[in-house]
Amino acid sequence: MTRQNADLGTLQKMAVLPGPVGDDPITREQAALRRVATLVAHGAPPRDVFAAVAAEAGRLLGAGYATLARYGPADAITVVAAWTSTGTALPVGSQARLGGRNVPTLVFQTGRPARIDHVADTSGPIPDALRELGVPFRAAVGVPIRVEGGLWGIMTVRSTRGPLAVGTEARLAGFTELAATAIANAQARVELRGFAEEQAALRRVATLVARAAAPEEVFAAVTGEAGRLLHADHATMGRYGPDGAITVVATWGRTSSVAVPVGAQHELGGQDLHTTIFQTHRPARIDDLADSSGPAVELVRGLGFRAAVGVPVSAEGRLWGVMVVESLTEPLPAGTEPRLAGFTELAGTAIANAEAQAALGASRARIVTTADATRRRIERNLHDGAQQRLVSLALDLRTAQATATSGTGDLTEQLDQVAAGLDDVMDELREIAGGLHPGILTDSGLRAALKSLARRCTVPVSLDVRVSGRLPEPVETAAYYTVAEALTNTAKHAQATTADIQVVESDADLRLRIRDNGRGGADVSHGSGLVGLKDRAEALGGRLELRSLPGAGTTLDITLPLHGPAGSYRL
Repeated sequence: MTRQNADLGTLQKMAVLPGPVGDDPITREQAALRRVATLVAHGAPPRDVFAAVAAEAGRLLGAGYATLARYGPADAITVVAAWTSTGTALPVGSQARLGGRNVPTLVFQTGRPARIDHVADTSGPIPDALRELGVPFRAAVGVPIRVEGGLWGIMTVRSTRGPLAVGTEARLAGFTELAATAIANAQARVELRGFAEEQAALRRVATLVARAAAPEEVFAAVTGEAGRLLHADHATMGRYGPDGAITVVATWGRTSSVAVPVGAQHELGGQDLHTTIFQTHRPARIDDLADSSGPAVELVRGLGFRAAVGVPVSAEGRLWGVMVVESLTEPLPAGTEPRLAGFTELAGTAIANAEAQAALGASRARIVTTADATRRRIERNLHDGAQQRLVSLALDLRTAQATATSGTGDLTEQLDQVAAGLDDVMDELREIAGGLHPGILTDSGLRAALKSLARRCTVPVSLDVRVSGRLPEPVETAAYYTVAEALTNTAKHAQATTADIQVVESDADLRLRIRDNGRGGADVSHGSGLVGLKDRAEALGGRLELRSLPGAGTTLDITLPLHGPAGSYRL
């Protein structure tokens, strides 16, 4: 806990304690400090505390001017509060460069209080700027404002009459401590709010990852959330390719005019973030793009970016890509890299999940394809082997029947029985072979095969097939067996009197709806038939939905993509 935060309880007590009144200097100083402490204890905005500190200190010390200013980058100083008893105050926001001999420069150089008792002894941009603004002063005293142990700024009082009293530095220190406390408290609130915002942003992305959203959706969310959270002007995610190039897979810009389009590509090379991260697998930053080079730098430099920070995106322990945030005006704050890494870890998880899903889908598709090919091979073997042998035996038997002599009635009758048995066996074998892989599907397509199924079903079937021509073989096979299994279930278990089948082809997929008016109550988790249909549909990247309330019949909706697994993302 910082000293400023630890003293907040003391400030709250100080703000409510009664104090003596009167014109005694100590009494007036205590009252002034108490008024400022009240603002700090109540969590007033820093600007209000600064203004109160400047006014209270200026009046208390009899100064003509009092200012609070913050030291900034590039040796600059900015006024954050000003008070005057003459009516000519320094404008808040005024800036000047440090340098020469003057109180702000001395405090910045030494980190200690400083005074100049004669204006003639001053030099540098700050005294020159005061003279140009018409601020007459003869002497000045300044005290450093420290926050979290570091030099944050300075409080200065200036006199229009002569040197300020001995002890002014010590009396000013009481006010600067209150100002520092207000700054520290405000920073703590900002940090807490920023932490909450960061956790909310990460939670939104994590929710997408948890529900297995498409990678491109996760990439877009990660890029946008990180860009907004880090107050960047632009953010991109790119994937390293095997050909030494990087491709933008997601982009976000505070305005559309500074957005690199998705799909943009550029080569690696030069001194840029993408190349450095590719070589080191570690975060990197460039605070001035003028000092860098390479194809990527030329692209972003043309959009006006000045600085950038990049973090690698890894999946399953390997470098996959990079995420970069860029600024148009100034370097990104320290700590940007670890905050950005929280988002890239989620992106890496989404990539790993998608790759696992793609591998699972491909494996299941291979299993289904292999099973279908095996059925076709068995069907061909039965047709070309056992079935043909039976046909040959049946012909030989008919020949034997024809040559049988008269008077051998018992033998002729036995031969007729054997021939009839052979015919039955051949019919059963054809039915088995047709069940393994229906020849009508191969020869005539899905429409004819489904008509055959509908004719053989013991329940009346209404069939509506809107298919323009032949479909990919895995889709036709999956559709055929889905309808066949559904009609078998309807005939055996549903106690239905009618069944309706609708098959519709679109540009992207084939949709089947199979309905019956039976007793309902079907459940995918009960029995292997529906589970097998669901697995077959999902193996092709499709989906199966079942609605089967008791007493309300059963409806199966199946969607099969015509051009590869649905929703697949090439990783």
